[in-house]
Amino acid sequence: MHPVRYRFTCLAALAFVLTSAAASAQTRPLTDAEMEAFLRKARVVATKPIGIGVTKSVRATLTDGTRTHDAHIQVVDIYKPQFVSDKGTEFNFRDTWRYNVAAYRLDRMLDLRMVPVSVERRWNGTPAAFTWWVDDVMMDERKRLEKQMRAPNIGCWTQHAQTLRMFDALIENTDRNLGNTLISNTWRIWAIDHTRAFRRSPRPPDVADLTAIDRRVFERLAALDLPSLRKEIGRWVDDSELRKVLSRRDALLEHYRALGERALIDRVDPAAGCHVLHHNAENGETGGADSKGGR
Repeated sequence: MHPVRYRFTCLAALAFVLTSAAASAQTRPLTDAEMEAFLRKARVVATKPIGIGVTKSVRATLTDGTRTHDAHIQVVDIYKPQFVSDKGTEFNFRDTWRYNVAAYRLDRMLDLRMVPVSVERRWNGTPAAFTWWVDDVMMDERKRLEKQMRAPNIGCWTQHAQTLRMFDALIENTDRNLGNTLISNTWRIWAIDHTRAFRRSPRPPDVADLTAIDRRVFERLAALDLPSLRKEIGRWVDDSELRKVLSRRDALLEHYRALGERALIDRVDPAAGCHVLHHNAENGETGGADSKGGR
C-alpha cells in the first residue's frame, strides 16, 4: 500500500475509534462518581423556579462542554427551636439542604440506589445541595394513585416500596409526601427531597407494615456504626442525629429479627425497574405484597 494512503487509512481508523469511544461514553450510564464530579464542576447555564414545595428550589441546566444535564438546587437551611404544623409541635426543627446529601450517601452505604446523586456546592455564594435531576420520570406517586395504576411487576414494586419505607423509618423522614416519590418509565422508584429527615426520635414511628427486607441490605444495616456514619455523613448530620439513626436502626433490626427468616428476601435490582417480570419477584416472593402496589 502507498505510504500516503496507508497513513490516511490509519488516521481514519483512529478517528473512527475515538468517535465510537466518545459516543459510547455518552450513551452508557454514568457512575455515581461521574455524576458527582459533573454536579460539582459543570457550569450553570440556565435556571428556573420549580414552582412547587416551600423551599424555593430551582431547576438548573449544567454543562461541562461535553455533557448537558439538569440539577435540582436547594439552599434551604432553617432552624427553629419550636415549629408548629398540622402534624403537631416539633422541637429543634430543621429543614436543610444538608440532609439531601446525607440521604444520598447513606442510601449508597446500604446499597439501596433509590436516592439520586447529591453533592454540596455553593450557589450564589450560599452552600447548597446540587442533586441529579431524575431522567425519564413517568409520574409521581400521587398521579399513580389518582390513575389507580399498578406496576406491571407488582412483586418487584412491593419489594422496592418496602425498602423505601424502611429507609424513611431509619432516617425519620417526616416529609415523604406523594410528590417526593418519583416513578420512571421502567417503573423504578426514586426518592427525592430529604430536607426534613434525620429527626431525633429514638425509635421509628411505625414498623408494622415493614414485612420484608433484602438480606444484603439487612447485613449492611446491621454493620452501620458511629465511626462509619461520621466518616460518610458526619459533615452534614451532627452526632446527636447520627446516634438517633443508630437507635432507630436497632429497633428496625429487632423488628426484622422477630419476623424471622421469612422477612429476608432477594430484592430485584432497583436499576432494572419493575416493568417486566423478574425471576425472584414473578411469583409474589415479596414478604407481603399489597394489592395497591405501594404506599
